[in-house]
Amino acid sequence: MPTKELIQHVGALLDVAGVLVIAVGVAVATVVFAVRCGRTRQVVANYRAYRQGVGRAILLGLEFLVGGDIIRTVAVSPTFTSVGVLALIVLVRTFLSFSLEVELDGRWPWQGRPPVSRPSVGARPQR
Repeated sequence: MPTKELIQHVGALLDVAGVLVIAVGVAVATVVFAVRCGRTRQVVANYRAYRQGVGRAILLGLEFLVGGDIIRTVAVSPTFTSVGVLALIVLVRTFLSFSLEVELDGRWPWQGRPPVSRPSVGARPQR
């Protein structure tokens, strides 16, 4: 099998993996949401966790899709046009990733997580 053909297949496999990750992730998040809502009867309380599950599935799937695009574009047909199209695709997907990250965590990816305050050793509990 020629190298370019092998690379095309690897890129296609990454695309399929990305789509499967998104589809399975959304399906699993939906089932978990339905089960939680069935148990607690609190749709609003479980909705945030559902959105986070769907968002995480999309983020992971996008990573696979971008990987497939990069492999096919750079290894198979590295023309200025194909690299430009790849750059636009990566830019759009990066924007989507940042948007989903902000939506899931409520902060920009480069912002550190707030420190968890822990009581010092020997400290009395607050009353």
